[in-house]
Amino acid sequence: MNPLNDPTIAYLRALLGVRLDEARDETDKGASAIEWAIITALLAGIAIAIGAVILTKIRDKANSINTG
Repeated sequence: MNPLNDPTIAYLRALLGVRLDEARDETDKGASAIEWAIITALLAGIAIAIGAVILTKIRDKANSINTG
């Protein structure tokens, strides 16, 4: 039995083909892709900064616990 003949794989291949065709047809999406990359990078930076602040606060609280 060939796993490539599985209906799920055939569906996914067809779906990917349609998405690729749409991506090739849209010629003015370059600027939009760059904008999305910049927005994603900014959001990732904000998330990392917030995570660092939370981590620092958690470490400070954990170190202030009297264990003895």
